[in-house]
Amino acid sequence: MPPRNRYPDTALTTQLSQRHGDHAPRGGRLSGQSPRQQKSGNTDEQTIALTKARLAIDEVDARIVELLKKRAEWVHEVGRIKKEKNSPIFVPERETALLNKLNRLNAGVLPEASLQAIYREIISCSFFLEGGLTIAYLGPKGTWSHQAALKQFGKSCELIPCQSFKDVFDMVDRGKAQYGVVPVENSSEGSVTAVMDLFVTSPLKICAQINLNIRNSLMADIPREHIRILYSHPQVLGQTRNWIQRHFPNAELVETSSTTKASILAKENAAMGAASLGCPLAAELFGLNILEEDVQDQSCNTTRFAVIGRQETQPSGRDRTSLLIRIQHKPGTLAEVVNCFQRHNNNLIRIESRPSKVINWEYVFYIDAAGHIQESPLRETLPELEQHCSMLKILGSYADTDVI
Repeated sequence: MPPRNRYPDTALTTQLSQRHGDHAPRGGRLSGQSPRQQKSGNTDEQTIALTKARLAIDEVDARIVELLKKRAEWVHEVGRIKKEKNSPIFVPERETALLNKLNRLNAGVLPEASLQAIYREIISCSFFLEGGLTIAYLGPKGTWSHQAALKQFGKSCELIPCQSFKDVFDMVDRGKAQYGVVPVENSSEGSVTAVMDLFVTSPLKICAQINLNIRNSLMADIPREHIRILYSHPQVLGQTRNWIQRHFPNAELVETSSTTKASILAKENAAMGAASLGCPLAAELFGLNILEEDVQDQSCNTTRFAVIGRQETQPSGRDRTSLLIRIQHKPGTLAEVVNCFQRHNNNLIRIESRPSKVINWEYVFYIDAAGHIQESPLRETLPELEQHCSMLKILGSYADTDVI
């Protein structure tokens, strides 16, 4: 049953009179109606019901705006206190707790993704009211990194596109941006090694993660049958490898620095039979047509992005910790490292080796484990782990969020 509202029937009559001119309701029906309309009365009843519902929605909207204004007053107060304490504006663990609480309050009435999208912009506005945030990402606009930055920080933050992953790290390291957004792992193609290698020498921490469902599209300014060249980022070409083999086995594949660059080249070289694969937002930005959606080989294709900065986040209740280690050159050392986690009942999520790029044939290992370094069992594991490592670097503990 619809909620009651405060508008009496006289208010509805006034609304309808203004809408229908001289044909004001008489006896529950509008004058000037045909006998069939007067007999059924359905049109009049539906109009009254629709107007009543719209007036109720208008009232709710007015209340929402008033509550948002009241919320903004408290946000200003929070910002003042944070400034006095020199505390960061972005507190990922607080944000995670807020979104989890909202999902519980919602109890499934609204789609979870829709509710989080609404509050993402409310939170983004709060960042602005507290002083604003500057976020660096791999540009230009329209890349999946751009989409991830928007998903995490919203439209009220300043998003700065960079030409390379190293530039993103440098922007944050030099204080020109408070945070950076970089991809670290794809569910089908694995780690983004160019990013992982930068963590070896960088002092920056992983503050949060963003899981983004990657749905690539085929985009072009020419008919599908004229396509001879496919431009895209290497990761996307890997994610669509089987689809390309089925549909464009003879096409020339050209790697680009970003999916946005691919779309720009597809537009410029359309006469040569060029098309691009990537984020559908690029089609809107550069005037391309989407010829086919969801061309990735895996329907659950997901990329995990890291938010990099200088702060260390507090436990959220469900966390993930990223470590970087270099082990001693002794027989069985790697086995001892794994046994450290097993003895303390830690859940290892990922372990991967990369060349150290300092000494030939020396390797570093990236390890992701469930939990937070401030809590058991990781808290007890790390001192023992350090005994087997020539280097142990904590890249960060952060909330282990799901794909939304």
